[in-house]
Amino acid sequence: MDEIYEFIKKCGTYYLATVEDGQPRVRPFGTVNIFEGKIYIQTGRKKDVSKQIQKNPKVELCCFNGSEWCRVAGELVDDDRIEPKKAMLESYPELKKMYSAEDENTQVLYLKNATATLSSFAAPPKVVKF
Repeated sequence: MDEIYEFIKKCGTYYLATVEDGQPRVRPFGTVNIFEGKIYIQTGRKKDVSKQIQKNPKVELCCFNGSEWCRVAGELVDDDRIEPKKAMLESYPELKKMYSAEDENTQVLYLKNATATLSSFAAPPKVVKF
């Protein structure tokens, strides 16, 4: 799992796919953190992506570093505790202009039942489950 986290973190931007009324929705994300041995992402509860995840927590994310790509399929679980919110905001201090660990909007979610596949044209795929 640490290898997957490091890969996503180094890419900087990953694309998160959700579903809304049967239609795929994909958008760029930039937050990823490890807290208590789980990979977390962050968004705002007021955003459509949050509402889509509440309806259907199954998501996929994808990122590319120029020669390799990583796809992660799994479920996102909302964690409303203040500790993971603080940890995320400490890792991304620029977000403190828009979010606070104590506000009603900040949302952190961790990946559960995840399968990550690291791929390239030069090597066979590597699968990591966490």
